[in-house]
Amino acid sequence: MIAETICAAVSAAGLGIAAITAYRKRFLTAARIAAYSLVPVALAMTGIVKWAANTAFSPMAWAGFGVLAVAWLLFMTTRAVERRRGGTRKERRAAAKAARQGAAVEPAASAPSLGPGARPAAQPKAKQPAAKPGDDFSDIEAILKKHGI
Repeated sequence: MIAETICAAVSAAGLGIAAITAYRKRFLTAARIAAYSLVPVALAMTGIVKWAANTAFSPMAWAGFGVLAVAWLLFMTTRAVERRRGGTRKERRAAAKAARQGAAVEPAASAPSLGPGARPAAQPKAKQPAAKPGDDFSDIEAILKKHGI
């Protein structure tokens, strides 16, 4: 009951300010002030003020807000962990599906083949003797000669 009275008083004061503003020939501002001043009465008439007052003093409502906060924290934590894992959800699903089917997640070319058809290990090449000071630019000279420079 007191909330509705306060809303009505605030609206009446706002409408008074709007009337003074209109008297000063600032009609656009007066209309805007009148619109804002009608909002408290409208909220009181719809019952939102009573609902808000009952919610503000209800322990059950505050417990519900606490449960909402816990749910939000859990949601944000799981999103952060999901982002730290890397990759998109689609990529992780494809990798999990491949693991279930027994297929390798990595391409086959990245792992060495150790089966019967494996090639023998390549022998390391013998070290070439150090180039002489005059031979350092022989390759470059050959390329320049090829292009006629």
